Amino acid sequence: MSIQVSVHEDPEVARAVKELALEGHEGPGKAGFESIEKYRWLRETGTRLWLDTGDISAASNVYSREIEALTTNNTLVNQVVQTGEMDGVIAYAARKIRAIRPDISERDLVIEVAFGVNAKLASSLVGKLGAHVSVELHPDTAFDVPQTLTFARRYHEIDPDFFYIKVPLTPDGFIATRILAGEGIPINYTLGFSARQNYLAARFAKPMFVNVFLGRLNSLVEENGLGKPENVGEKTTLASQEAVRALRASYRDIPTSQIAASMRSGKQIPALAGVDVFTMPPKAAAEYLEMDVSQADCRPRKSKELHVELADTGLARVTDLTTLWTIDENAIAFVEDAVKQADEIPSGKQLVRLAREHEVDMLREWSADERAAIRAKGKIPNLSDWPGEPIDGLMSIAALETFAKDQAELDTRIRGLLG
Repeated sequence: MSIQVSVHEDPEVARAVKELALEGHEGPGKAGFESIEKYRWLRETGTRLWLDTGDISAASNVYSREIEALTTNNTLVNQVVQTGEMDGVIAYAARKIRAIRPDISERDLVIEVAFGVNAKLASSLVGKLGAHVSVELHPDTAFDVPQTLTFARRYHEIDPDFFYIKVPLTPDGFIATRILAGEGIPINYTLGFSARQNYLAARFAKPMFVNVFLGRLNSLVEENGLGKPENVGEKTTLASQEAVRALRASYRDIPTSQIAASMRSGKQIPALAGVDVFTMPPKAAAEYLEMDVSQADCRPRKSKELHVELADTGLARVTDLTTLWTIDENAIAFVEDAVKQADEIPSGKQLVRLAREHEVDMLREWSADERAAIRAKGKIPNLSDWPGEPIDGLMSIAALETFAKDQAELDTRIRGLLG
């Protein structure tokens, strides 16, 4: 008697979705954009330039020969899907998948169709601009190592040359990323908010990229009255860059590059020149191109050059923001222990347990009720609801829940078109 494989691992389903994603795709395009001097200044500092959008028209307004990649995420894909542009593709994909697997549940069908829509939008960007594209996993996989492996491998199979696969920063994400990176799959380990998170990621999991969502850190400080928001995200990004760069220099098998993500303004761009990668929203890129700025302004800086002015009252007195840009001895010891025991750590739970043994608080498990409360508030948590909670871990789960909320809207539209 044959044993039926799960829907998401069914090679016929995978083949059908791949064909759908690549239908009409004729390979990477040649955009033919001119070079822009202000972008060249940044490239000369060693910074690679990406745009944080999946919208071709928005990208085209600030595109140039120096841009090498675009990023998509659940929010950006949802914005496209809600226009109705993909309705025909969704209905067609659902029929095709059901024909192969009549036993498929509605939930699994929604996940498959959403995966196909993501892959098709990303392939269209590759085809039109010839750029690499960071593609996002369904948030439901964030706490599921096998599912993360399955869908990341399938993305890589669709376009091994131009897709970077985003894996969200969770305890299970560290485990999945280590496995995928070991297979040579280029992982953009996303939703990072501190130098110590990225130190663990680079040393233990070895992804191609790590992130600091710097704009959200500045918003957190402003919205919670912790002090002046200027330089909080920037200082964290530079500190993480320094840590990652030091690891690359010390260990030849670490390929990790630092991304300055979640930029909010054009002036952040020259201030962070020299960081490995920028992923710039088109609005921030346009502001930078319009600024009165010289090449001398685009210079690499050290994290110690940036001063952060924090308040000394209220929440600021019980919130330790320095953990964002410092890596203490306990964290380093934990990371080294995790590396030594890596083959014996198959799950996020065990990684969390090891962190606790070293008295390191950057990782923990979140209950369904906690995640629901965080999702209801949005991407910037109210810190009074989470007294003493480490900022980096809280911000990572808040970012994930924000994407999960947008994914839920996308899933609802798909569900309504299943017929």
